[in-house]
Amino acid sequence: MTLSPGGRIGLAGAAVVGVAFGMARYAYGLTLPDIREDLRLSELVLGLVASATFAGYLAGLLLAGRLAARRGSRAPTTVGGACGAAGAVIVTFAQSPGLLAVGVVLAGSAGGWVWAPYSDIVTRSVPSRQQPRALAIITTGTSGGLVLLGALAVLAAVGSWRLVWAGIALAAVAAALVNLRLVPRTRPAPHPEARPGASSLVAALRVPAAYSVVYFAVVVVYFTYAADVLDSGTLPAAAVPALYAAVGLTGMVGVATGTLAQRLGSVRVAALCLATVGAALVLLGLAGSSVAATAASAGIFGMGYMTGSAVLAVWTAELVPERAGAAFTACLVVGALSSVAAPALAGAAIPALGLGSLLVVTAAVSLLSAVALMLYGFSQGAAVGGIGR
Repeated sequence: MTLSPGGRIGLAGAAVVGVAFGMARYAYGLTLPDIREDLRLSELVLGLVASATFAGYLAGLLLAGRLAARRGSRAPTTVGGACGAAGAVIVTFAQSPGLLAVGVVLAGSAGGWVWAPYSDIVTRSVPSRQQPRALAIITTGTSGGLVLLGALAVLAAVGSWRLVWAGIALAAVAAALVNLRLVPRTRPAPHPEARPGASSLVAALRVPAAYSVVYFAVVVVYFTYAADVLDSGTLPAAAVPALYAAVGLTGMVGVATGTLAQRLGSVRVAALCLATVGAALVLLGLAGSSVAATAASAGIFGMGYMTGSAVLAVWTAELVPERAGAAFTACLVVGALSSVAAPALAGAAIPALGLGSLLVVTAAVSLLSAVALMLYGFSQGAAVGGIGR
């Protein structure tokens, strides 16, 4: 069967993004308890490594655009694949905090390198009718990565945490080869002087940037404290890997984001995603030791999480098609900064509110933002299917 241009690029992008985001980005948190015990590291060192991981991701985001401007948009995806593979190999064999940090930072940077450049690749290499679907497929690759990560975690439970990172290294190499085979080499975009300036880009992205602040904040709060909720109950040890796998499986609905955005409009879809994540946070906050409530929360969250990130890629490409990569990067940078601030604010509030109440308050922020975004969409007076364009 011959794949369309959108199918080829979507498949390759889903593989690369799946490894970079669904696996390399979350593997440190998943394996942290075993790393702490095996390498005998203090909480301070573990925290510093976690912060360094974010620094690597942010560096990848900022450097990807420069590399794409010189070598074309496929170049950052190649570098990201190499960083993911090299970082995972280093972590697999790390016996010291220094090597662990180097490996985790390299692996964490992969997501920054690979995600946004695909927006430019798609808008320049895929027919316009196929673009929303291709962008949604690429972003939803994270779901597949989360499922594989959960499977690796179960395997590691009978062996070593290092098996998780070895699996990530192999997956990164395979994804990089698929990317080189299916994604065409692209030249730097011509006539940069004809592109909209920074001020016009900011003006075009006000609403999606505001969405990014809330979306990434509530998502990171969910991922940060989900394990604590599970650990505080009477659920089995496999509950955390199962949660990741459940999020990944239900997140597969994100492949339909492009079609949904064309029918309802990106603003409405984004609002629905915030509402969905808010509902998942409420369930998690009230779950306690209930397996059913925890499973429902993970399933609902997976749908909102993956569709929420996919619609951001579609939305920014609609608004600024001639600078889709730069627009998406700008929103991701804003979201990354929000991701850093949110856990710090949450951690400061937990002593006074308690974890369950904090999750409910975070859910309220997400739900109220969803209402505000939906009202904004209606206020534009756009026809269904055109909102957000």
